[in-house]
Amino acid sequence: MKKQKISISMLVTLGMLVAIEIVLSRFCSISAWNIKIGFSFVPVAVAAVLYGAAPAAAVAALGDFVGAILFPIGAYFPGFTLTAALTGVVLGLFLHKGQNMARIAGAVAVNQLILSLLLNTLWISVLYGSPYGPLFVTRIVQTMVMIPVQFIMIGLMTKALGRYGKRAIA
Repeated sequence: MKKQKISISMLVTLGMLVAIEIVLSRFCSISAWNIKIGFSFVPVAVAAVLYGAAPAAAVAALGDFVGAILFPIGAYFPGFTLTAALTGVVLGLFLHKGQNMARIAGAVAVNQLILSLLLNTLWISVLYGSPYGPLFVTRIVQTMVMIPVQFIMIGLMTKALGRYGKRAIA
């Protein structure tokens, strides 16, 4: 695996993506105690396309942690930060080398079905002491909403990055 050089431009871009992730997650999302629908995945996907899995994981994890500290919605729980980092890793593994419908569908499927539906439901169950089964059923609605939203938004975002030259941003 080739080690990536970190430039000032890359750090500034990643810092801006963290800030955008915090704003989208904390102020531009529909949230209830067990459901969250929003676009905070977009800056993570941008980091994944431009820089790969590790930088995307850093954007997602830092965005979750800093957002939870500065603008708490509930108690901070490190499981959600772990899931956020894994989301960045998955997006980076699927989208950094190339983007097509199959790669985008794979990234969305893993993120929504495994990380969001299974893992985040577990964290919510542990955090609030709710039974996993009924919680899982209610979170299927969020998953069914977010699958097409993520697929369309990531598709549009990768097309825009390709059209305007990701080299100009990178």
